[in-house]
Amino acid sequence: MLVKNPKFVISAVKPEQYPVSDLLEVAFAGRSNAGKSSLINALVNRKRLAYSGSTQGMTRQINFYDLDGELMFVDLPGYGYAAVSKDQKALWGKVVEGYLNVRPQLYMVLLLLDVRRDPSADDLLMYRWIREAELEHAIVLTKCDKLSRMKCRERAGEIRRAMSLPPEVNIFPVSSTDRTGLEALWEAIDTAVSD
Repeated sequence: MLVKNPKFVISAVKPEQYPVSDLLEVAFAGRSNAGKSSLINALVNRKRLAYSGSTQGMTRQINFYDLDGELMFVDLPGYGYAAVSKDQKALWGKVVEGYLNVRPQLYMVLLLLDVRRDPSADDLLMYRWIREAELEHAIVLTKCDKLSRMKCRERAGEIRRAMSLPPEVNIFPVSSTDRTGLEALWEAIDTAVSD
């Protein structure tokens, strides 16, 4: 998909704040340092459409981005940052769960993992929820520019085994920095939302 005029729509924490729209939504989920904002910016070819929080783990809102009136990207708050309190983690969990449970436009979830890190308990929990919700989904391994291509492929296999991913679940190694893997990921998004 060639995105010509992506626009930030709104930041929301409650369902009543979500945009009124019939566009299908692709949500980006992952740890607070997985690179969700960078990937969104790279996919729409903009440098500063999506912002990560100035302090890691501090983004509490769900950010909606309209892609030319054809599709909505949804940046979910990151999880798993150790320096936040249990109350904050619980609040973020409610914000994300509220979106995932009530948003009928949600069609696909991209679960982002840093290719250099093993999946965390939070990653496994999120993946289990996605599977149980029977949503279209894929695993996106970010920051692949930090490793050689061979090592990145090795890590993809290790992560597939660690998460017990069935063969039909696609893994996309990408780099927002050097833009590798973005075309294949876009093809998967286009295919999923046009079926």
